[in-house]
Amino acid sequence: MRRSIAMLAFAGTAGLAICTAALAQSGSAVAQAPHEAAALTAADADAFVARAERELAEFSLINNRAQWVNATYITDDTNALAAYFGTIDTEMRVRLAGEAARYANVSGLSADTRRKLGLLRNGLVLAAPTTAGAAAELNRISTDLASQYGRGHATMNGETIDGNETEARMGTVRDPTQLREMWTSWNDNVGSPMRGEYQRLVEIANQGARELGYPDTGAMWRSKYDMSPEEFQQLTERLWQQVRPLYEELHCYVRAGLNRRYGDQVQPATGPIRADLLGNLWAQEWGNIYDVVAPPNSGPPAYDLTQLLENAHYTPQRIVQTAEGFFTSLGFDPLPQTFWERSQITQPRDRNVICHASAWDIDNRTDVRLKMCTRVNADDFVTAHHELGHNFYQRAYMNQPFLYEDSANDGIHEAIGDTIALSVTPEYLHEIGLLQANQMPTPEQDRNLLLRQALDKIAFLPFGLMIDRYRWGIFSGQIPANQYQAAWDRMRLQYQGIVPPSPRTEQNFDAGAKYHVPASVPYTRYFLARILQFQFFKAACDIAGWHGPLHRCSFYGNREVGRRLNQMLELGLSRPWPEAIQTFTGTREISAQPMMDYFQPLMGWLREQNRGRQCGWRS
Repeated sequence: MRRSIAMLAFAGTAGLAICTAALAQSGSAVAQAPHEAAALTAADADAFVARAERELAEFSLINNRAQWVNATYITDDTNALAAYFGTIDTEMRVRLAGEAARYANVSGLSADTRRKLGLLRNGLVLAAPTTAGAAAELNRISTDLASQYGRGHATMNGETIDGNETEARMGTVRDPTQLREMWTSWNDNVGSPMRGEYQRLVEIANQGARELGYPDTGAMWRSKYDMSPEEFQQLTERLWQQVRPLYEELHCYVRAGLNRRYGDQVQPATGPIRADLLGNLWAQEWGNIYDVVAPPNSGPPAYDLTQLLENAHYTPQRIVQTAEGFFTSLGFDPLPQTFWERSQITQPRDRNVICHASAWDIDNRTDVRLKMCTRVNADDFVTAHHELGHNFYQRAYMNQPFLYEDSANDGIHEAIGDTIALSVTPEYLHEIGLLQANQMPTPEQDRNLLLRQALDKIAFLPFGLMIDRYRWGIFSGQIPANQYQAAWDRMRLQYQGIVPPSPRTEQNFDAGAKYHVPASVPYTRYFLARILQFQFFKAACDIAGWHGPLHRCSFYGNREVGRRLNQMLELGLSRPWPEAIQTFTGTREISAQPMMDYFQPLMGWLREQNRGRQCGWRS
């Protein structure tokens, strides 16, 4: 998992860093601190920070190993070990979080010490209160929820299938009855049983957040972006409004294609889209149904990446090696041999594992790993490029102090891998020998490739925004426990314009069937990453001197791009994120304009295709 105060594996679980809130109260760790408040000095603060970093770094090694074993070998015993070390982690952090708060008003603090004190206080994921037993209970619940997800299953034609197989079939099956069965059984079997435990997790975590001075856990999550929680929410809303028109045009176009394929009885020509028809278990990315919604009579695509990989006899190992090759072409050092010896690159046959892809940093130095159940297909080829973006980022900042061994904000960590994945263009595939010169796209095929990109990149945006807005509502109490399912359905309709394929009641908890909810992984990072990746991609293409449509750019092999990129990556969390992104992009602002520029050729075409259609879903 990554080295940070949050201690989360990227795009995956690794056992949560659940930090216990510790404020100055009788009998608490804070009250037993070695200095009285009036006597605290800047030198005391410096010494405390040095000690805190040393303790966190030393303990992270055994804790990371325990979480890795649990994620790659799920049993009652490994669950117990993960919870055990998580509780030790909490007991250690009870001292550190509370003592960090005591130094907040000490005069003469250096900027570095003040920043680290802030990270110790607000870099948390879940905070347990000081109530006896609360930390252990929160660790147990968190571990159990993540493990429940890892053991999740669905059915198709009565056959029981695991989560990895369910996700794959949702992308290829076209029978709406079978799709409804898989969707419904997955949500019923995985999400619904979690509901009671998740409610208890919210109660405990909110108590801990309030002891740390936050209104609730959602406000605590929003406080870690070098701005106030309110300013952060406004930032995400501004970005969403920039891209919303493109999403609504895409929704309108896709709905028409589904109606053409399935008819009014399955997918009406107006209103929302049935969630299970979109080629993804969570309807978060729609690229798998390109064959269903492709322009009629448009002919076959220029190429099928899955077919190219199969024809070239790729294996899961070779997919990961190719992804590594992109980074080394930019001048980054190869991954260490231990990466290949210790990673989980394919799904084991003999045990339950969490297949959700994630990149891990075990030892705060060079022991980086990939956890993935890789298949030889286009999706996993792109995913491998993304995940290794995390690993190379982890290696870039490994010489920073422990508290700075993280990205400038969590969206940036995700965006780096996405930027590399975005560069899986026809030009790149040609450069690595997968695509021949006579297979390069024609102008019409080029537009269709852009449509395929939008089905993933643009379709994801409202989902990426909604997951945390839903949880923020739960944490704040705006969504009460007796409305978990109703609020989920309402927000999916509001943001995505989709509806469930089968009736849902308050016995259900469909949000829990999305991995990041039971694993308590904050999700707005992925929304930010989808925006930032285009900003970083354009910056890289500008540095490389690319001339031509932005969506065809490849900076593979450009050492100057690698040098400039590394300047940003090696900063880690040592500087506020506006300063970090300015190092690479030349601006301190996050903007969705590069994304809109990238898809501008498609936007005009979509509007033409949708002429005469009743777009939208609210009427």
